[in-house]
Amino acid sequence: MAAQCRDLEGWRVLSVLREFDFTLCFEEGVILSTLLSLFVLAAATRAWHLFRRSSRDLSRKSHLILRVKEVLLALAFGVSVTKLALVLVQKREVAVLWPFVLEPIALLFAVLLTHLNHTRTRSSSTTLLLFWPCYAAGVAIWTRSYTWNGFSGHSVILGSEWAVVLLGFLSLALESKSPDDAASNVAEHPTITANIYSICSFSWLTPLLRKGVDVPITEDDLPCLAPSDESEKLGEKLHRALGKHSSIWVALFTTYGGPYLLAGCFKIVQDSLAFVQPQLLRWFLLFITNYQTAKDWNFIGGPSAFEGFAIALIMFVASMIQTVIVHQYFQICFETGMRVRAGLVTNIYKKALVISNDERGRASGDIVNLMSVDASRLQDLCTYGLIIVSGPYQITLAFISLYNLLGWSAFTGVGIMIFSIPLNTIIARYLKTMQETQMKNRDRRTRLMSELLANIKSIKLYAWEYAFMRRILHVRNDLELKMLKKIGIATVSDGGFRVLVAFSSLAVASIFSDKPLTADVIFPAISLFMLLQFPLAMFSQVTSSVIEAMVSVNRLSSFLHAEELQQDATTRVEKSSLSSGEVVLSIKGGEFAWTKNDVQSVLEDINLTVRKGELVGVLGRVGAGKSSLLSAIIGDMRKIEGEVTLYGSVSYAAQNAWIMSATVRDNILFSHEYDEVFYNLVVEACALKPDLVLLPQGDLTEVGEKGKSVLSGGQRARVALARAVYARADLVLLDDVLAAVDAHVARHVFDNVIGPQGLLATKARILLTNSVAYLKYFDELVYLRRGIILEQGPFSVLMANPDSEVRKLVQNYAANGSSSGTTTPHASGFATPALSEGDDPTLLAEAEVVTEKVIVRRQSYTRALVAPIPSVREPSSTGLSKEHSEQGRVKKEVYLQYMQAASKTGFFFLVLAITLQQVVSVMSTYMLRLWGEHNRQLGKNLGLRDPYLLGYGLANLASIGLGATGALLLWVYCTLRSSKYLHDSMLDSVLHAPLSFFDLTPIGRIMNLFSRDIYVVDQVLGRVIMNLLRTSAICISIILVITFSFPPFMLVVLPLTWFYVRVTLYYLATSRELKRLDAVSRSPIFAWFSESLAGLSTIRAFNHQPIFIANNARRLDRNQMCYLPSVSINRWLAVRLEFVGSVIILCAALFAVMAVMKSNVDAGLVGLVLSYALNTTGALNWLVRSASEVEQNVVSVERIIHYAKGLPSEAPFELLDKKPPCGWPAAGKVEFCEYSTRYRPELDFVLKDISITINPSEKIGICGRTGAGKSSLLLALFRIIEPCSGKILIDGVDITKIGLHDFLTLFEGTLRENIDPLGEHQDVDIWTALQHVHLKSYVEDLPEGLDSPVQEGGASLSAGQRQLLCFARALLYKSKILVLDEATSAVDLDTDSEIQDIIRGPTFNDVTILTIAHRLNTIIDYDRILVLAEGSVAEFDSPTILLADKSSHFYVMAHEAGLIQDEGPERVET
Repeated sequence: MAAQCRDLEGWRVLSVLREFDFTLCFEEGVILSTLLSLFVLAAATRAWHLFRRSSRDLSRKSHLILRVKEVLLALAFGVSVTKLALVLVQKREVAVLWPFVLEPIALLFAVLLTHLNHTRTRSSSTTLLLFWPCYAAGVAIWTRSYTWNGFSGHSVILGSEWAVVLLGFLSLALESKSPDDAASNVAEHPTITANIYSICSFSWLTPLLRKGVDVPITEDDLPCLAPSDESEKLGEKLHRALGKHSSIWVALFTTYGGPYLLAGCFKIVQDSLAFVQPQLLRWFLLFITNYQTAKDWNFIGGPSAFEGFAIALIMFVASMIQTVIVHQYFQICFETGMRVRAGLVTNIYKKALVISNDERGRASGDIVNLMSVDASRLQDLCTYGLIIVSGPYQITLAFISLYNLLGWSAFTGVGIMIFSIPLNTIIARYLKTMQETQMKNRDRRTRLMSELLANIKSIKLYAWEYAFMRRILHVRNDLELKMLKKIGIATVSDGGFRVLVAFSSLAVASIFSDKPLTADVIFPAISLFMLLQFPLAMFSQVTSSVIEAMVSVNRLSSFLHAEELQQDATTRVEKSSLSSGEVVLSIKGGEFAWTKNDVQSVLEDINLTVRKGELVGVLGRVGAGKSSLLSAIIGDMRKIEGEVTLYGSVSYAAQNAWIMSATVRDNILFSHEYDEVFYNLVVEACALKPDLVLLPQGDLTEVGEKGKSVLSGGQRARVALARAVYARADLVLLDDVLAAVDAHVARHVFDNVIGPQGLLATKARILLTNSVAYLKYFDELVYLRRGIILEQGPFSVLMANPDSEVRKLVQNYAANGSSSGTTTPHASGFATPALSEGDDPTLLAEAEVVTEKVIVRRQSYTRALVAPIPSVREPSSTGLSKEHSEQGRVKKEVYLQYMQAASKTGFFFLVLAITLQQVVSVMSTYMLRLWGEHNRQLGKNLGLRDPYLLGYGLANLASIGLGATGALLLWVYCTLRSSKYLHDSMLDSVLHAPLSFFDLTPIGRIMNLFSRDIYVVDQVLGRVIMNLLRTSAICISIILVITFSFPPFMLVVLPLTWFYVRVTLYYLATSRELKRLDAVSRSPIFAWFSESLAGLSTIRAFNHQPIFIANNARRLDRNQMCYLPSVSINRWLAVRLEFVGSVIILCAALFAVMAVMKSNVDAGLVGLVLSYALNTTGALNWLVRSASEVEQNVVSVERIIHYAKGLPSEAPFELLDKKPPCGWPAAGKVEFCEYSTRYRPELDFVLKDISITINPSEKIGICGRTGAGKSSLLLALFRIIEPCSGKILIDGVDITKIGLHDFLTLFEGTLRENIDPLGEHQDVDIWTALQHVHLKSYVEDLPEGLDSPVQEGGASLSAGQRQLLCFARALLYKSKILVLDEATSAVDLDTDSEIQDIIRGPTFNDVTILTIAHRLNTIIDYDRILVLAEGSVAEFDSPTILLADKSSHFYVMAHEAGLIQDEGPERVET
């Protein structure tokens, strides 16, 4: 009975009695019943899911809202049951009974779902929110049919039906508010509590935009990431997938492909809806034609005006649904892109921590490029990658629709497209090759840049800025920009085919079609051709993106599948505690090499056992393999044979101290928990307390990248030592930690840290040393020669052997004092080296206090606990300076400077070409209108003889030509000029910046500008500017066409334009700040990355890889937190703008219906207006998207210009009017006149009123405690720091008045390039210099001799060899003044002695030498000694006079160093 139809018209769909209407049975039996059934099914399913969840606690207000909702739905249920009773009892006539039965059931489920959803979830019920509007629409359609004959007899049922709908809408209004009424919290993402309408319209972003209008947005205003989008989880998922699949494509798809597939489904639906619009347009034009015809001929049975209004409404609804779907698709694509980048960057970082030495040839610049460029390319591909699937689908839909309009003629276009595919493939292949070459060029440039920044101090000391600049500019201008030009020309070659497709199809239809091509055929066809332009244009762009991505995937694949460190090189056995005497390290038959291709092993037949509480010393000459032994222990080397077993934990202090850009305390804690008592013990034991007192914020002072700006070399070494001590590890590895510190400090450190009574006395210790001072306190000594253990055993045993190398070493140097400046072995027979008479009594007291504390705590301290990782919002160290970031709109000056860099003339002609192209395009469309009208009048097509067709063809040809001209102007002229100017200006400015700038600025931040921002200027900015200019021209042409064809339309356009502009301004304020936050939060990722690569050995030794990976993920999350809202607000804007576009379509259509009802309007005019109106939606959206993309990317120009114009500059390299005399300096006389200076204006003076005169050819030794100002004095001499007062004269010339280069480290390249970077010397001179520094035999043994490659940062050489190579460089560049700053601290005693002989020999007789030395024996026979204390001259006289005065600073230091016995001064003969 319920399924029975009681209406006269039966079950047919369309009514024959009413105009443009369904039958009642269809409405009640199908539309309403289906809606109600689907709701019952969905509500039941959702309720079943919610039953399994636990209830939430509700506030009083939330309880009240729930009760009101339930009451309203209960009332609706009551009304519905009453209505059903009326129908059944009074036997009221209804067409179908089903909806009246289903409605109360649906309302019961609505009450149940409302209750469960409100009490068990935090967001509104999507099912309820979607049901009520759909049901109201269904009831509205039913009402029109039901009341066709008037309201008599229907009022009760109609009234009760609308009462149900009204009550439902009231409950809907309350349902739309979140059940969770707690205050919004930035700690969670707003979508967690947002309802379906808020998600579809992106209204959850509105509070952020509202705030952005009033005040600039900061990171604190941004919502957190959803837990599933955190980098750590994303990286872990991808890591697992990479383990299962060798292909990165497959791994990425299996990890992040789920939502992306959903986005693909959305895209297909949206594409289908896009092609429904031309069909609706055709229907509408047919309605206009039929209505006009019926009106003209007074037909009674003509179409109803309601049909026109209904089509207009359907077009509006279709457009809005399309908008919602397309932006959900975009949002998913951007989120997927974000996930891909996060996953890749996390895995690149993880890989960098475990990559083998064979692969370490990849410089840090290359790896930074993998993160910045390659990962970003794959992220960008996610945005439009689905067009690879969607494009062909759109093209297929377009041709099916065109076939229905034009017949077989449409397939002429298909032929042209098929012909264009092989051509595009050839171009694509050519582009791929060029892109690969370009990436190599970029890698090469970033590698050079990375080295330049890492060695900037040496480069400035040697005045080699121009030499390095030439190397970088050669790669940039001769390779990179030339390739960019070729890529630009290749991309221009595409574009003409799109226009040919439309022209050929219409031309062939004109020749072969019998049916005249009139307005109702041409304008839907043109609309389809316009829709076809997007997939055709984007398809080629996406193809090139796919090619770029393929290049990037190959690079990423090569890196991610690169060989890793041997997992079994070292076996680590975790032990919670070890007892005294237990084995901590065991090496049996160990043979080790750095790479698998090494012909000879670096270490052979190594057998070593270290027990808890033992102190083991490792001795040997430069290059003997001492540091390699420590590398083998921590697993950095390749184990060829044997086994290495470690029990418990390890800590490590490298020879070159690795300091992080953080506070001193953070450097010492190294991610361990802060234990104040033990921390203070460590600081005192490492003699850091006096140093920390001098720092501005004590141990909370930021030390900047590598710590070089705040800490001296000795202080850095002791901070690294303190880190190794604080970890309280079972095995402590110390690589020559005493070499960089002063004599008395070395003594203090040995007593209180390393020695038998030191903090580490209960731990196993391995100390590499070139000193003989403390050998008798070692439990075991190991002497290495050429990678083999020559001797091994306790000190007493080795000394008893007359042939022992250790014995010879001690006998040679014991009498002459220690090399590290500490007490000689025979000076004391106590367990702890005793202090001599001249010692500082405070130091003595301090040492005793520390020793007491150590004894008290000896048994009590255990391993340090790892501290928890800080939260994402906790600011990570930005270094000493915060990155420059503008606020507000990008200034007009930035655009003007960019245009000036790119050429204003070039820009003018570019705009002209694009404008003319659009004018010609409009002419071609208008030609079609005239052509259609002409054909209608003739009733046939004229084919190729038609002048309108010819005009259309010529206009298209002109359009292609102008488009190509514009693209060539942009890529080959404007972009190249701007890229060259901006890069060169920034490079010049950075090289002219003072050293203090590099101390304050992390290298990663500068590298980010030279990598990411330059890439944006090279390849992104030009494209987005072109898009903006083209889209602007299209929008203007659309508005002009509609206005001229339909002047009253301006009534709608003007207010909508005002609204459009307001919304855009509202959006841009927030968009800009978000893009800036994104850019600024990106730099710490690169800075952290560069820093981690520099300290890989330390990170691995401490086994801190998980902590560093988590910290990297934290920085990445912080960046993603800024990035996600910056793309989501594009969606927010687009939804609103496309709503404007939809309103334009609706108004134009309604206006047309009203016009046709009242006056005569031909279909051609309406077709022209609507075909353009249909394009406003996309065009308006693309206009703002392009404008915002330009503004977002021009931020890169803003940042580059800040570096190019806003950096502080040191003195000019040359002053032509103040050139020093020819041959200056001839004598080498140096005078300091009341000289004072400091590193930065906010810091204290490091040198105070220095007044000294150094005579020509004098040998001056400079000494003093750590931080006394020794290195600062030399930096002042080189004008690395400029004076605050006073001056320096060299041979009577004030050096501050002349150009820097008139006055005036190791890199990747060959040995020859490192010794002679300027290429000014013959090979024979280079070999002589190498012979002097005892490296000749080493270099001769290398396969390629002088042309042997040196890894980035000199990683392929030992520390001693690096020092000797730098010394060879100084010998080669002979000058009248030679400055040596700890030039031999890392070499063994024999080599040091030989080098000292060279310095004292005839080669340097007429050279003024200034030497800073911690080994006082190297300077004790110099002409005069300069002793500095706290930045002032304490003493300056000959060593004989100073040593004769027992109260002098120098006497005390020499006494501490064991150079003087009590009977009097002893000259050292070396």
